[in-house]
Order: sequence, then C-alpha cells, then structure tokens
Amino acid sequence: MKKNKIIIIGAGFAGTSIASEIREKGVLGEVSAFLDDDPEKIGGNFEDIPIFGPISEIETIVQKIPAEEALIAIPSAGKEQLIRIYRTLERAGFKRIRILPGISQILDGDAHLIQAREIDAQDFLPREPIVIALKKSIQYLRGKRVLITGAGGSIGNELSRQLLSGGAERLYLFGHGENSIYEIERELRILQEEGVGEKATIVPVIGELQDQDYTSFILNRLKADVVFHCAAYKHVPMLEFNPVEAIKNNVFGTKNLVEAASASSTKKLVFISTDKAVDPCSIYGASKLIAEEVVLEEGVKSGKEYMVVRFGNVLGSRGSIVPLLRKQILKGGPVTITHPETSRFFMTIPEACSLVLKTGGVGEGGNSYILEMGKPYKIKNLAEQMINFYGFKPEKEIPITYIGLRPGEKLTERLYSKKETPADTEHPYIKKLIRKRGFNGCLDELLEVLCTVCFYKNGEDHHYRNRQYLRSILHSYIPTIKMKEDEPEY
Repeated sequence: MKKNKIIIIGAGFAGTSIASEIREKGVLGEVSAFLDDDPEKIGGNFEDIPIFGPISEIETIVQKIPAEEALIAIPSAGKEQLIRIYRTLERAGFKRIRILPGISQILDGDAHLIQAREIDAQDFLPREPIVIALKKSIQYLRGKRVLITGAGGSIGNELSRQLLSGGAERLYLFGHGENSIYEIERELRILQEEGVGEKATIVPVIGELQDQDYTSFILNRLKADVVFHCAAYKHVPMLEFNPVEAIKNNVFGTKNLVEAASASSTKKLVFISTDKAVDPCSIYGASKLIAEEVVLEEGVKSGKEYMVVRFGNVLGSRGSIVPLLRKQILKGGPVTITHPETSRFFMTIPEACSLVLKTGGVGEGGNSYILEMGKPYKIKNLAEQMINFYGFKPEKEIPITYIGLRPGEKLTERLYSKKETPADTEHPYIKKLIRKRGFNGCLDELLEVLCTVCFYKNGEDHHYRNRQYLRSILHSYIPTIKMKEDEPEY
C-alpha cells in the first residue's frame, strides 16, 4: 500500500512531535522532509528525516523530494508569515495543506496529528491571536468537576477541548441538542485516545435549562464545582422574529441555572456575554443584558463567585459571518454585506476561550469583565480578504452587494457603555468593568413582568406571548430598545 508523502513545515518541537507520531503509527503516511528557515537546522536531520530550507525555496525542493501533502507545524507563526507560507505551498502545487492549532493550545505539551486541520480563510483574518500558557491558566480547575452549558455550540466545544489539558476530574457536557453533544463527546474521547490532554471523565448531559425542576435536580446531582454558562439563543435577526422565546431561554434559563447553582455545591460560575448587550437595540442584546444582571445579583445573594465575561464576535462560529461568506464565495457570489461601514470586534474561538478560562481564575465574584478585542474590523474588508483567499478577485469575479442593516443590527458595536469604566487587571487582555447596579435595583420587578409574557398562568394569561407588550416592557427598562409600529401582537 502506497503511503501518503508529507512535508512538514517547521522542524521545531511541534513538527518533530508530529513526525515521531506518524512514524510510530505507520499508517498515517510518511514524512519525506522538513522545511525550516533556521540556518542552524537546515542541512541536519531528525530521526533520519532531512531538514531543508529556506521555506521560500520549496518549489525547487519538492522537485527532488516529492510530497502530496504539506503540514504547517509552526504554532507561533503570525498572520503575515502564515500567508507567505501558504502562498508558497500553493504555488508548489500542494492540493492538501493542513495546519496545527495556535501555540496557546499546545505550548504546554506535545503536538498531536489529531489536532491538525485543513487550513482555512479564517487563519488569515485580521488579528494576531493572543498567546496564553493554557495549562498554567487553568490550574484552578485541577481536580474539579466542571460543567459547560451549551457544550454543543462553538464556544462550548472549544472550552471543552481546552479543558482537557486542565486536569479536571470530570467534564460535564450539557446541552439540549442531542447530536451536537454526541459530536463533541466523541471528539473529546478521540483526542484523549490520541494523547491530547489528561484523563478527565467525560459525561454528556442532555437537558433543558428552561425546565426549572430539571435544572435544580441536575445541578444538585452533578455537584459541579465550576460552571461555564455558554448556552443561549444568539442569532440576532432570528430572535427579532422570536422575541418571547429569546427572553424565556436566555433570561429565565440563566435564572434557573444560577439559582440551582446557588442551592448546590457549585462555587464558581462564569457567564459568557456579548458586546451586543451594550446599549442594546436587539432583543438578543437585551436578553443578555438582563441575564448579566441576573447572574451578578444571584452571586451577591448567594455569596458565591459569579462573574460575567463579555466579548465581541468570534471567527468561524456557527451562524457567524465567516461561514456565510465562505458559502457565498464558493457558489460564485454575490457576497452580501449589510453596509460598507459595518464593523465588528473579532477574535478567534480558541483565544476567546483561553481568555474566558483565564478570567475564571483571575476574576472576582460579583464583577463583569471584557476581553481585549483589538480594533474593530470592517466586514467589507473581511469579505475582500476571504474572496482573495479562495483565489477570486473582489467585485470583478465575486460581486459584493449591500443589503442594509437587518432587524436588531447596529452599524458598530461597543464593549462597554458610557455608564461603565474599564479598569486594568493582572492580565493585560482582561479588563474589569466598574459599573453601577443595573435597572436601578428593579431587576426583580422586571423579571416578574417578563414572566407574565413567557409563562402561561391560569387567570393571568392576557399578556402571554404578546410581542408588543414584551417590547413595551423592554423599552421602559432599556430605552435603546425601540418600539416598532409593525410589531405583530403574536
């Protein structure tokens, strides 16, 4: 049987770890050579595998040593370096180009081939990832039972992967989507089999946070020490058409969770929030702003370490702009953008999750934190960069059309309001928000009124599922939520 010939770009610890694994397993292919830019390595070898270089001369090198696949094993590579390497490999005729994850994910241990994935447009997108020594950051979770709600989603998935390295006793993967929880559980078990992370016990849990009795039961039963609350409905225009369900799930689901955590052995809870909660104009943003306050108020009542972590868009998450643009480009366009000046804060999923885990360790209960997202980036520039990545010319081969802001969308986002002031913490990329109590201390009153819309009660059903009434309530407590003349009653 002919073995797949592989050239590994990078003869450092990551590249050599991968080469040793490929040789040991035998069936994964055969490493024919390394490529590196380090003059001290060029001309040498590792386990009899020659090291050539520099990388810029790969087109000449591969004529002597043929290979079908290239694997980029330089976890510390910046965007510009990565683009140069990718373009060089493309010109050399490689049809399959894979890449290892960023250094923050493998810095504290060996790299493994199972972590490699196909290179993608988002690897070249606008920001340089933040490097975090992951294992050190999550020492506080060693020996703990950790529950992740929304574990089947993009953020929950990545938190689960990174937590494999934390030495947790148990990882509870909680979600209401059977298939998504099945997929992440299966992936984590394969990663463990391949030597990634430590041997935490992985426990899939299917359930619904809107079910108050069940949530109370399961939190008491699982005895989780730490909870990362990622579960939420998140699609802004979709939730404008389903506002009651947005509030019921995002607000009352969160309320059920934090109250259940308070009554159980849980000591710490980290709530994942969004920049859309800042002066929200969308139902989604309003639901997350209210949920932030629910978490912080319950933390004060219970005396436990409950905190909020707020950040902007993550690249490549389900329902985000990157997968949509990719589909539009690959079908020949047009690429649709709301407005030429629309901009967003962006961060990769792995770095956002690393910072969330770090915040859980350095943060204090009762506080809100924001992640340093860098400068906002125009969606138009993002689209053009992706079109170029896939080998097309923006506007000439792939048209870009502007469709106008959709319901609930803003032109730009902010990470904190004028009533909040960011302050430094011990970590340069995590800021603490100095803030006043939300809703003028009337959170319980707001929740009571919202409850009449979200839940059916005999004799009190005249506001049940009434969208107009819901918007009027939100507008009275959150003035940035505007009334709509065309809002249907139901």
